[in-house]
Amino acid sequence: MNEPAAVSKSPWFDRLVCLAAAGGGLGYLPKAPGTYGSLLGPVIVWLAQRQGLSGPRDLAVLGVVWFVVGTVISMRAIRVAGAKDPQFVVCDEFFAFAWVYLWTPVTWQTAVAGFALFRLFDIWKPGPVSWAERLPGGWGVMADDAVAGMLAGGCLWGISSWIM
Repeated sequence: MNEPAAVSKSPWFDRLVCLAAAGGGLGYLPKAPGTYGSLLGPVIVWLAQRQGLSGPRDLAVLGVVWFVVGTVISMRAIRVAGAKDPQFVVCDEFFAFAWVYLWTPVTWQTAVAGFALFRLFDIWKPGPVSWAERLPGGWGVMADDAVAGMLAGGCLWGISSWIM
């Protein structure tokens, strides 16, 4: 059962979790918080690549870790907010970018293309993205964006391979 925010045993922890779920506050912006959260994705992956996490294996492990962490954060944020998919939760948006750049390094060109492709699949929600969204709680919050990230990543890889 969802516990109301007022009954929470750790309000400071709940605020910290909600801030993490909101991408440091991006999710609290009034218009299109998912888009703002998505802008953080290429930057985070670029920073990870600069630290040596650049191969497909590295990014796949990072993607799985981020998925698990994001699911836990989302579940707590859902409980605190008392909503199925609170609009301020955008960690699903930026964590999905490990999948977008799995096979393609982040450059300014791939950052723009990857961002656009991810937003397209995230908003359009074709087949598997829509199915993943139906999973319960934090799993559904994270899974639809992970699948959208994988679709965007496949397209980005194909486009990059074709152009190069």
